Amino acid sequence: MGRAGRRILAICFDWGLSYLIAIAFFNANPTAILAIFAAEQMVLVGTLGYSIGHRIMGLQVQRLDGGPAGLLAGVVRAVLLCLLIPAIIVDADHRGLHDKAMKTVLVRR
Repeated sequence: MGRAGRRILAICFDWGLSYLIAIAFFNANPTAILAIFAAEQMVLVGTLGYSIGHRIMGLQVQRLDGGPAGLLAGVVRAVLLCLLIPAIIVDADHRGLHDKAMKTVLVRR
């Protein structure tokens, strides 16, 4: 399972990258930062199973049965992650509400 330290660093990498892109193209607009972050999460987690931050930290999102997360999971997880509350409420297995909603888990690669 992906523990809190790796998860936090991964999200910091993703948010930082989104911020840099927003600085370059959108004058650091906060809405643009959030939109870029959400798009990265949706597309990369939905297709590859990991975001750039996940990849750097050696993490991957997968279904509980071990299969790939899929596009729907990428979209739902990203929307809930952008709401922040589901991501900070975790269970004993370190799964946030965004993972529980889509029956996914963040694991070490």
